[in-house]
Amino acid sequence: MPERITESDYAALAELRHRIRRFLQEGDATARQAGLEPQQYLLLLAIRGLPEGQQASIRKLADRLSLRHHSTVELIDRMEARGYVKRMRGREDRRQVLISLQPRGERLLEKVVEQRIIELRANGRELVQAISALLEPRRGRQQLLEFLHQGRRQPELRGSSKNRPTSRTAGAWRP
Repeated sequence: MPERITESDYAALAELRHRIRRFLQEGDATARQAGLEPQQYLLLLAIRGLPEGQQASIRKLADRLSLRHHSTVELIDRMEARGYVKRMRGREDRRQVLISLQPRGERLLEKVVEQRIIELRANGRELVQAISALLEPRRGRQQLLEFLHQGRRQPELRGSSKNRPTSRTAGAWRP
């Protein structure tokens, strides 16, 4: 018989979802500050971050971005027009279209990723605690409860108030 879902399970899952959404919103804001739309940043990251030995085909990128093929093609069209990426034919299969980063896209990606890593190193502990609360129930839940009862507030997003989440998008932080 499966374990009964407890109140702390609900709290831990809600906290994890909150932390993930906050991380993604901060990434979107950072991308916009660098002059990229979030999907553009994610495309550049998907190309650069593919595991070794995998090629950046349109199909692979669509899968990594959870987009439809035609939406990925449109995104690549816009990025290619801006000089961030380049299309080329596969060496072994000329029907295959592969995408690579151009130096301009590489520089912009590096700028955003550098900032994201700084943010994650500064605030990632809370995300890890939220995950631990679900993966390591006894110890993780206790750490999460201690964290929530400390009354700590979530740091504000950088940038203008239009980049800050509203109660409709992320919910207010309530310890």
